[in-house]
This record gives sequence, structure tokens and C-alpha cells, in this order.
Amino acid sequence: MLIEDDRVALIRRERAGASPYYLFPGGGIEAGETAEQAAVREAHEELGIQVRLEGLLAVVAFNGSTQKYFRASRVAGRFGTGTGEEMGATAASDTGSHTPVWMPLGDLRRLDVRPRGLATLVASRDLPSAPVTIADTR
Repeated sequence: MLIEDDRVALIRRERAGASPYYLFPGGGIEAGETAEQAAVREAHEELGIQVRLEGLLAVVAFNGSTQKYFRASRVAGRFGTGTGEEMGATAASDTGSHTPVWMPLGDLRRLDVRPRGLATLVASRDLPSAPVTIADTR
């Protein structure tokens, strides 16, 4: 969860025949990797930046899996320069596009941001000091 200047970093997803929606950056954990290591790697692959994790924000049950979301701050890199395989032109033609964007916190409630429960939490601008558990049915 990267928040700067009242904006949050998201990935805009577009697929043929579907309305655009937004996801928080993240992905799977690779063999031998911790959830924290995966979060740092995914920020670099998807956003093009290096981050420092500041703690667990939420554990979300979403799409049949449990996902961990960490608070993060940018320490280096240029936003939007990620080179992960889903960010390339070949991936875009196969599965739609993945575009890093900054979204104003005020827009989180009116746009299709997934998981919804996490978007609602972040939109409140009152993030909890201890991790929360969210069951997201969408």
C-alpha cells in the first residue's frame, strides 16, 4: 500500500469486453520467498520502484485466497517503469493491459477498485495501527 500526496498506487486493468477496474499492486509468493519479500519484488516489477515496508496493514480473503497488504514507502525508482512480465506488450495482447496509476483517495469509493473492502478502508484515510482482517466477497 503506497500512499503519497493523498493518492494511492494502483494497477488499472483493462480486458477486451470488460469495463476497466483497479487493483492494489501485488502478486504471488515465489518458492523460498516470504510475503514481505514478495511485496517488495512486486512493487519493483509492477511499479518500477523500490519500497521499504512499514508493517502489515490488512489480511484480505479475496477471490478464494488470502492476501496480505503491507504499508510501504518509496525509497527509490521512478513510478510507472515496472518491467514485470504482465507489464509488457506481449502480456497486454494476451490478458489485457496492466497500467500503474496514482488514484486520489477520494476516488476509491466511486470507481471499481478491488478488493472493495480494502479500498473502503484506505478511502477512510484513517488507517489502523494494527493489521485488520477483511473478508471481501467480490
